[in-house]
Amino acid sequence: MQASLPLNYDNYIFDLYGTLVDIHTDESLPVLWEKMSIFYGYYGAGYLPEELQSGWELLSEQFRKEAAKTSEAVLPLSPAASRTVQNYEVSPEIDITRVIRTLYKKKGVNAGEELVVHTGQFFRVLSTEYIRLYEGTAQMLDALRQAGKKIWLLSNAQRIFTQYELRLLDIDRRFDGILISSDYGAGKPDARFFEQLVLQYGIDFNRSLFIGNDAVNDIGGAQNVGMDSFYVHSNLSFVQPKWVPDTISAPLRFHLSGTDNYTVMDFTGWSLPD
Repeated sequence: MQASLPLNYDNYIFDLYGTLVDIHTDESLPVLWEKMSIFYGYYGAGYLPEELQSGWELLSEQFRKEAAKTSEAVLPLSPAASRTVQNYEVSPEIDITRVIRTLYKKKGVNAGEELVVHTGQFFRVLSTEYIRLYEGTAQMLDALRQAGKKIWLLSNAQRIFTQYELRLLDIDRRFDGILISSDYGAGKPDARFFEQLVLQYGIDFNRSLFIGNDAVNDIGGAQNVGMDSFYVHSNLSFVQPKWVPDTISAPLRFHLSGTDNYTVMDFTGWSLPD
């Protein structure tokens, strides 16, 4: 069976990976870091593979801690949300281009924007085993648009990866707006990231449905800002929601927030909206 969405909303806000896109990456592969060290060496930044990997990981953690300290002062809530969202989870996000550029700089190389982007894309290609749309994704998005609905993307991701993967999969043009966490220093379930939909596009959460495969980041984050949500239990869902019985083990489940309704089915992709 295939998942189908209700049509009684104005806005449909999607998570990307695990919801619309099936992807498998592995950033721990030794061959990845061997080839990355060669690539850095092409431009005068000599690293041993182990040195490059440890440097990448240490900088990522350092910048993430810095982001946690500064993001609250930088990323705002809308005036309405400021009155209602008293507590929210700070979920810092880094821009991986900063890590890439710093690693060049540590070896005395002043890397320009084009080199930084190409380095990040080379890393992504090396770490990706496969990337593909779930069956019916493009047709489902087109059907929503034909029904007069607005379609948005809110993704915890890196701009230099996701922007090009959307183009590769030919779905970038299907969204009315695309928000990627690396641009904001925070990601789901942080309410301030969701609130960018209000601040930038004027979206009414009362007329919106969030669709995602992560019970905490997607469903929990949407519920924290008062938005209905539609949970998809895909092959990339790693945490079983407490409202899904442990005795049920089908590949896909969905849940509409505010209700106890859920349906269990074999997930083969998306169908056209009912």
